[in-house]
Amino acid sequence: MTPDSRLQTPDSSSNSQLFIVNCSQLVTLAGPPRPRVGAEMRELSVVEDGAMLVRGGRIERVGTRAEVEPFVGAGAEVLDAGGRLVLPGFVDAHAHPVFAGNRADEFERRAAGASYEEIAARGGGIRSTVRRTRAATGDELFAAARRRGEWFLRTGTTTVEAKSGYGLSVEDELKMLRVVRRLDAAGALRYVPTFLGAHEVPDEYRARRGEYIALVVEEMLPRVAAEGLAEFCDVFCEGRVFNVEESRRILSAARAHGMALRVHADQLSLSGGALLAAELHAATADHLEHTDAAGVAALKSAGVQPVLLPGSVYALGSRRYPAAREMIDAGLALVLATDFNPGSSPTPSMTMILSLASTHMRMTPAEGITAATVNAAYSLRRGGEAGTLEAGKRADFVLHDCSDYRELAYFFGVEHAHAVYTGGREVFRRGGAFAAQDVDENNR
Repeated sequence: MTPDSRLQTPDSSSNSQLFIVNCSQLVTLAGPPRPRVGAEMRELSVVEDGAMLVRGGRIERVGTRAEVEPFVGAGAEVLDAGGRLVLPGFVDAHAHPVFAGNRADEFERRAAGASYEEIAARGGGIRSTVRRTRAATGDELFAAARRRGEWFLRTGTTTVEAKSGYGLSVEDELKMLRVVRRLDAAGALRYVPTFLGAHEVPDEYRARRGEYIALVVEEMLPRVAAEGLAEFCDVFCEGRVFNVEESRRILSAARAHGMALRVHADQLSLSGGALLAAELHAATADHLEHTDAAGVAALKSAGVQPVLLPGSVYALGSRRYPAAREMIDAGLALVLATDFNPGSSPTPSMTMILSLASTHMRMTPAEGITAATVNAAYSLRRGGEAGTLEAGKRADFVLHDCSDYRELAYFFGVEHAHAVYTGGREVFRRGGAFAAQDVDENNR
């Protein structure tokens, strides 16, 4: 069977039912229709020996087998979970999956003692990926990103945010976002597009940064908005990249074009990014390794969700993880994401992120799961569709080859996902093949 072959699964476009039984734990995360805060982040709404009924790609009923079985029709397909854990698909709310090449050479140089900043100052880092991405065609970027999409699926992720930011010219940024649109239309993995033209100042504008900012505001944003290519706009708010004033200008222009806002904030220094995200009522402030108590309080007051990315701290060999415990205790609706990218966090594995969150940020396994599912979905404006297993929502769920949700973070470095379903359709099975690579858009 080839990777593009369809497995024999119920047709999610029909009225047929899929009845999932024999779940050791059915982790539904059912609850209020909003992101979870404080003690709520530990409340996973676990159904022991649970069952779920799916019809037409949507969840019809969830509960114990005794509660659900009376509603199962005679022609229903039965999926025996085999005593496995069943969980909503992870929602990765910060990722950079579209790029050309990789930076394995820089990884080796960092292992030999060079810092990320030193490599970037010599033309490496983001700018090296920009050069490769500009040289690639849209078809080449699509093929590479589609392969990476399989990595996300096989680790249990079913929705991923996809940022541009490796083009840094009008046409190359548009090229990247058009690839994201193709990926979302063609595959089982669902993508949420974010414009990140303010990711770095490209080589040709190093001595003319003001002109580059004008290019982003006056040419890139209008073109992106005209084609409807991005739901969000993000900015790398950092002193050496885009300072607070520059970031404010770009984000304000994006809002005028109807985009919601996200901010790379306080990653390398206390740059004021968290305060800016709060001032502009951004959807999220991401990274936050250097954010102080004032920044945390501002995010809470403004209702901004923090997106923490421990994978990038780990991969860069840093020890400064964001203050997750303090943010949760302050009542913030915290999100975890991979920051998948070729330089500072080359991992698509949300379970690796869950492990880092527990071992380095003192988050409980339950808090980690909440942060990687329901809270992440709301940060992407997908809370009504994804992130929990409740009646009416899209049937995006994963059978994990373990019996207890705590094992996902405990057994780190393991691909726990046994089978992955999006819209009620099996798209990956361990030991089998990827399926539904060309999903009918009417079923999405």
